[in-house]
Amino acid sequence: MKKLLGSLLLLFLLMLPNLAYSQTRVLKDGWKVQVGNRTFFTSIPATAMGILMSNGVYNEKILNGLEYKKLDKSRFSRPWIFRNAFKLPELKPNQHVFLKLDGISFSANVLLNEKLIASRDSIKGPFRQFTLDVTKWVRSENELVIQVFAAKPGDFNIGYVDWNPRPADESMGIFREVSVNIVGDVMISNPVVHSKVNTTTLKEAWLTLETELTNCTNHSVKGSLVGKFGSDYIFYPVKLKANEKKMVKITPAQVAKLHVDNPRLWWCHNLGNADMYTMDLEFDVENHVSDKCSFMFGIREVKDYLTPEGYKGFILNGKKVLIRGAGWTDDIFLRDTPETYEKQINLVKDMNLNTIRLEGFWGNTEDLYNLCDKNGIMVMPGWSCHWEWKHQNGSDYEDNYGCVKSEADMNLVANEFRDQVLWLRNHPSIIAWFVGSDKLPRPELETRYRHILSVIDDRPYIGSAGSSVSQLSGPTGMKMNGPYEYVGPKYWFEDTKHGGAFGFNTETGIGAQLPIKESIQKMIPADKLWPVNNEYYGYHCAFNNNMDSLGVLTNVINQKFGGATDLDDYLKKADLLNYDGTRSMYEAFRVNMPHSTGIIQWMLNSAWPCLYWQLYDYYGIPTAAYYSVKAGNAKEQLIYNYKDNSVYLVNEGFYPQEYTADMKLYDLNSKMIQQEEKTLKASPSVPVKVFTLNSLKDNGFLFLQLKGQDKKVIANNSYCLTAKEDVYDWENSKWFYTPLKEAADYKSLATLPITNLEITPKLNYRTVNVTLKNTSEKISFFNRLTLKDASGNVLPYVWWTNNYVTLQPGETMDLHCDLDNTYSNLTLTVSGWNMKEQVVKVP
Repeated sequence: MKKLLGSLLLLFLLMLPNLAYSQTRVLKDGWKVQVGNRTFFTSIPATAMGILMSNGVYNEKILNGLEYKKLDKSRFSRPWIFRNAFKLPELKPNQHVFLKLDGISFSANVLLNEKLIASRDSIKGPFRQFTLDVTKWVRSENELVIQVFAAKPGDFNIGYVDWNPRPADESMGIFREVSVNIVGDVMISNPVVHSKVNTTTLKEAWLTLETELTNCTNHSVKGSLVGKFGSDYIFYPVKLKANEKKMVKITPAQVAKLHVDNPRLWWCHNLGNADMYTMDLEFDVENHVSDKCSFMFGIREVKDYLTPEGYKGFILNGKKVLIRGAGWTDDIFLRDTPETYEKQINLVKDMNLNTIRLEGFWGNTEDLYNLCDKNGIMVMPGWSCHWEWKHQNGSDYEDNYGCVKSEADMNLVANEFRDQVLWLRNHPSIIAWFVGSDKLPRPELETRYRHILSVIDDRPYIGSAGSSVSQLSGPTGMKMNGPYEYVGPKYWFEDTKHGGAFGFNTETGIGAQLPIKESIQKMIPADKLWPVNNEYYGYHCAFNNNMDSLGVLTNVINQKFGGATDLDDYLKKADLLNYDGTRSMYEAFRVNMPHSTGIIQWMLNSAWPCLYWQLYDYYGIPTAAYYSVKAGNAKEQLIYNYKDNSVYLVNEGFYPQEYTADMKLYDLNSKMIQQEEKTLKASPSVPVKVFTLNSLKDNGFLFLQLKGQDKKVIANNSYCLTAKEDVYDWENSKWFYTPLKEAADYKSLATLPITNLEITPKLNYRTVNVTLKNTSEKISFFNRLTLKDASGNVLPYVWWTNNYVTLQPGETMDLHCDLDNTYSNLTLTVSGWNMKEQVVKVP
């Protein structure tokens, strides 16, 4: 009877006229910014440097060469005054107006219609979010003034650590949304849907709807919280005392429809679909919609666990998942847009990565997280380590817990953490929160973090990205032992003490990952392009004394190849090192499951024109590593293990599968010295040894091909191998890399005979199809394909099915490239180790 009455009441409410008291206006455009006697125009979000760039004071050339060193920072020492005029409709007696500030760096005075409504003493901290009741100050025509002040040394601000130079303006500005919200007597804030899944059957889920309700009046209010998702409605009566702010949780025990049969689960993209639901939520008071919102959510369950060796792993909907990701950074002046976010997330997905780690709470909007939700990319956000080191933060205090020490600082940072979790907790893509990076938070601060999460979220919590033991939360289960500088492919399989393929390595990589020549020519002056041992190259490496030049990479090129003759030769050899070294980092972690649980390449992208730590460069053009990561992370793949000279099959699907594996091994003269084919079955996440290779006398080439039960090709992989392998000087390992005692020898590659490729390209709307045919009897090694527009510019953000390809004698290979725009008059350049560069028009 109660259920019937409830259903009838809900039906009655839904049939009422749509009398909504709520509306939201985002103040995006029409801002004027006064700096001294200068006035600039901008939209929001924007930082000071972003405004100067968009108004023509500076252009992209300021990031090239050594120009950034000369930039005048004095204009950021004074406050910047942001103004926006907006109109409001005539308010009803029971309507209330709130000003919402999502992100200001670093502090601000806020005035509305010449009335100071909040001062910089309270409006401070870039990760605080403020909702200010401005009802008594608004008029039909309004002027909002936000006086913004830059962060000072010791402030806990947005940071880039040693990835690139500090933003000249210290990210000063309004870098997230400003909005005006009109509501009725009750306001809805921070809604979320938590989910639990029957991980045995995957056939049912239990949802908990949670939201904060604020009574904006001086009297008690009685109303109804009404939600709709799919074809289901929920209805929940609520009473609020005068001025009460209340967190309301609705469980399946209270509303049966929150128990969902046959849910569409959210999976990371390599395991399934990233299905999402929409929740339409409103609060009704006396037959009026007091406030309403609509948000997306996913049904999924995330848990963490510790391996027998004490390393943390993650479980998604009951299935253990090997984290394979890279470290994200936003643009140096926080200028990312929905379009640039989407292009980059498309690249992440194309590389077969399933995770990005954010050392920081990046994003000038929620777009980055929305895109990760949509594309099935898991996200691990949290605080950056620049708050943990004196030379980065500018604080006069530093210990094992970092620089957040005083009661006031701990309160500020804890409130920022709460605001960020409340803002982002609705995203199923987020699988954990990092509350520390290089170090643990001090116990008093960790106590605050743990309490916050116990109340508002149920995701795993990570105390530090490094291997630490908290007196409150126990071992982190993570490791952060490098390397950050070049190591070869064998390192990842052989190392058992540092960054090798065991446990969860939260940040690591091979250091310099050079972009293509056309990108380097943008950032380095023409007369400084060669040799590379000059301050221009050094300035565009990492901003760390140990990694501020290409010295290590150059030394390795000298050891392994006998040096380089010019920039083209240097890049050719650097690309091969980058390709093999980065691929094997991921492949070693895959082969070593279940002893390995996660690997994060440091980094994914670059905040500015850079030579270090990137799978694609600042201009959106992949490095050589991009394509090796894509191959090495294919869902089902054959992988060469440099440690035991064998080939392994990895299946990261859901079910055991039968495969046909094929391997071909050639010597330096393209003579086949070993060929084998096997049919075998592989269970999920249980690597299987398939082949053991014969010994080589010199360099050799390994080609691997995996077919499914239907004999269709699933994946290809190829390697350039050497008889003499790397020998590491383990005893002299440093925090950022392990040097070589002896280097693998690739000098014989210089003797490869010239080959010829027949190249047939064809443009089909936004796809370029290319057929390569090796017409010679020799292997055509490591060929790169580059598309350029009519002006000779390399196309950014394009997706080749494969690149840096090696063809067997007589082999024909079909490739295609998806474009992000329509083009005409394209040219295709193909260059390789042992073929003459060819430039052909794309008909």
